[in-house]
Amino acid sequence: MSPTAQIRIGILCCADIARKLSRAIHLCPTATLHGVASRTLSKAESFATANSLPPTTVLYGSYDALLDDPDIDAVYIPLPTSLHIPWAITAARKKKHVLLEKPCAVNVTELDQIISACEESGVQLMDGTMWVHHPRSRAMADFFADSLRFGQLKSIQTSFSFFADDDFLQNDIRVKPDLDGLGALGDAGWYCIRACLLAMNYELPKFVTALRNPVKNDAGVILSCGASLSWENGVVATFNCSFLANLTMDISAVGTNGTLHVTDFIIPYEEKSASFSTLTKGSFDEMTLAWATKPSEHIVNTDLPQEALMVKEFLTLVDGIKNHGLNPEKKWPTITRKTQLIIDAVVASINRGFEAVEVY
Repeated sequence: MSPTAQIRIGILCCADIARKLSRAIHLCPTATLHGVASRTLSKAESFATANSLPPTTVLYGSYDALLDDPDIDAVYIPLPTSLHIPWAITAARKKKHVLLEKPCAVNVTELDQIISACEESGVQLMDGTMWVHHPRSRAMADFFADSLRFGQLKSIQTSFSFFADDDFLQNDIRVKPDLDGLGALGDAGWYCIRACLLAMNYELPKFVTALRNPVKNDAGVILSCGASLSWENGVVATFNCSFLANLTMDISAVGTNGTLHVTDFIIPYEEKSASFSTLTKGSFDEMTLAWATKPSEHIVNTDLPQEALMVKEFLTLVDGIKNHGLNPEKKWPTITRKTQLIIDAVVASINRGFEAVEVY
């Protein structure tokens, strides 16, 4: 179902990622970027000029001013994680649907407060994990669910890293304990954990064990780390995330009948075309000199980039609530909470000397 009317969305904060979302809102046929707020009007004006926003876009010199605008249906919040609690809850209480940048909270206790506020106000909550809204992700999930081509999942490895320069490592909010204290785990690890959950049809692991020797900065913020996830059926997943290694966005999943590989799962090499490779019932030739079966490439095209598809899906849910009497979709906050639970377990495992932490 597509929205029957334009949904008016506001952006709360002029962070760099808001540039991408303002473009996505413009590309989404069901969305209108009604307004942008910053802590000062001059910052909002600079953002509007830099991103060529239409003159009809309302600019606000405070977050409260945007949230008090009755013409805004929903808000995108890319504020630092430590500020999600006050502003996401305030947005929900003012009946604004909330698209919240990841990581959604410092821990699951704070996230539960946001979820509760959204439920009490009857507004939709969705996190800003863009790649899961690309049709490639659905195609990958279909392959994982195919008992003939993939079989039963046995293991999955994911990684997301990029080599941050000195300015990033000194000044970016993702290395500041009072802003985004989860560091690489919350920023890059969030995506890896979501990939592991996707492969397991969002079933939570039983135990999470952090890998030894995480790298932290002088303020104690994680710059590089990894963890192992284990399920009661024997499936094992590992992930690595880092601000200190070359750009990598890999998934490797192995089942009883097949394997899946993707090397650009978070941001596709091309905006409107993405691919992944699969191999079913792999084997060698008679003399084991070469592979008898070769991987096949699956190309998935899309008319809209994944961030616009995310906005479109979010606003379709908003339209259903606003104009058709539907209830908020619980799928997305549930997936968000599962991701946050694993983040919390990794932190707990590090703090407990890398012991296994039960997830529940």
